[in-house]
Amino acid sequence: MAEHTIVNLKDVEDSAPKFGFAPDLEARFASGALGLANSGLSYQRLAPNFRLPFGHKHKAQEEVYVFVGGSGRMKLDDEVVDVKQWDVVRIPSATMRSVEAGPDGLELVAFGAPNTGSVDEDVEMTPGWWSD
Repeated sequence: MAEHTIVNLKDVEDSAPKFGFAPDLEARFASGALGLANSGLSYQRLAPNFRLPFGHKHKAQEEVYVFVGGSGRMKLDDEVVDVKQWDVVRIPSATMRSVEAGPDGLELVAFGAPNTGSVDEDVEMTPGWWSD
């Protein structure tokens, strides 16, 4: 039997509706569907000019964001950087982060390691963190 897993990200449940973020956000967390033991993976699509209404950081998990479509901005602690298709950003665990889509929207794939199990144990969410 094969030891690999193939999953189409669009077949993974979109978590955004249950948190009230649809249709401005699509968020598909594929770690469970892929059976990942040592890392995490998600796909996110932001509608044009939509900013995530929270920032987050991790206790242990380092993340890499690969921007696969559109453009926008990313806030990393106190620094705001422009991002566009095929930019890759490595984010240390303790760095607070959030993203904002530009006029064409923004799509990204986020990879995280190590797999820390429960989100509640590793993630610190801060509502309204990125405000003007």
